[in-house]
Amino acid sequence: MLRRLTRTRAAVLVALPLTLAAPLVAVAASNDQVEISATPQPVQVVPLPCFPAGKVSVGMTNTGRKPRFADMRISGDDALTLSRHQFSSYLPVGQLVKAPLELTVPRGSAPATHHVELTVGKDSLRVPVEIKPIPARENVLLGEQAVASSTHGNMRLCGGVDGNADTEQWGASGWHDADKGVFPDAYGVDFVQPTTIGRIVLQTLDSQRYPAAVMGIRDFDVQVRTGASEWTTLHEIRANTTGRVTVTFGPRAVDAVRVVVHDSNDHGYSRIVELEAYAS
Repeated sequence: MLRRLTRTRAAVLVALPLTLAAPLVAVAASNDQVEISATPQPVQVVPLPCFPAGKVSVGMTNTGRKPRFADMRISGDDALTLSRHQFSSYLPVGQLVKAPLELTVPRGSAPATHHVELTVGKDSLRVPVEIKPIPARENVLLGEQAVASSTHGNMRLCGGVDGNADTEQWGASGWHDADKGVFPDAYGVDFVQPTTIGRIVLQTLDSQRYPAAVMGIRDFDVQVRTGASEWTTLHEIRANTTGRVTVTFGPRAVDAVRVVVHDSNDHGYSRIVELEAYAS
């Protein structure tokens, strides 16, 4: 019995590396027991780098009788830029496993319909992607290209100009720097052409759990830049404990807007929920 058991274990040890060496996608290709999904459909995209559109949740559901691994290959038309090209996951039986996919298109892209192809094994799902015109925006920073001194790995660079000023959703939207306790930090937008502004609104972290007096930015400067000139400080805010700060001034055409943070109330990170700018 012992001798027979030893041989069995040896056989397993020899066979195991061969199993691991097989490509994971081959497992998904061996049968059709994975259901592919995408929500929403169609996906709508606006040709701005940080506009809150072009987001889709792709998913795989194991319709078989045993747990398994599967690979989803993701491809799209040349006009689209995809945040990922593969989604791999362990799939429990009957459970939908999802992953986020973000789509962007170059500024100036004309309205049109393109497609993203989701493939698992021999099965595929074609998802329509509609490029929409740039909407009229009172907040001229909405969706524009954000720039920052640094961005924490858990946050998105676009988080401070994506239109979500709800401070209770800090985990899903917002920005803060990458270097704890190191100041100054900077966050703002570079315009593609001179844009007239006369009011800037800053929303720092100010939720029930994380009030501004504890976690918000404390000392900061609001600055603009025109042409090749140096930055001009419009207002200096010190000892701030409120969540929302508005700075008004005579309207002027500028090439860039930024906030330079010198300290936060916890002396840790510069936390911005949303940065906005208006013509008046």
